[in-house]
Amino acid sequence: MEAFQVDAFHIFDKQWALVTAGTLEDYNTMTISWGGLGTLWSRPVATVYVKPVRYTYHFLEKNDYFTVSFFPEEYKKDLGILGSKSGRNGDKVALTSLTPIAAEHGVTFTQASATLICKKIYWQDLDLKQIPQDAASAYYQAEAPHRMYIGEVVGILRPNDEN
Repeated sequence: MEAFQVDAFHIFDKQWALVTAGTLEDYNTMTISWGGLGTLWSRPVATVYVKPVRYTYHFLEKNDYFTVSFFPEEYKKDLGILGSKSGRNGDKVALTSLTPIAAEHGVTFTQASATLICKKIYWQDLDLKQIPQDAASAYYQAEAPHRMYIGEVVGILRPNDEN
């Protein structure tokens, strides 16, 4: 697999990403700012966190693969829309300038600078008793904690790659 070199702290927290699951005919995407890149069981992995109340959660549950797409700064407003609107209530992607396209095992967007194709290899709900009290108070007063999904990175798409 080709190298993927980024500042993992910056790319999630400051630049954001989209996690997407499903097929081009039936998918949902959402903006994430929590995630990680690394290795697990000698495999390259991406880790994402999604709350059960999010519409995308159901797509992650019923699909074996998901994508994590990164974008140039000029698309930050679009990612803001996709993080604040629900696909449950309509086509939120239509409110953006992004163009969804089929990718191997999933969906990406023509404007993405890079997309990781991930095969789910592990998931687990975060345990509220193990979360620092300040974080629990800030993020989990009214909703259940996130589910962590770990996906083996089985492919990397760049703008000029064939999909």
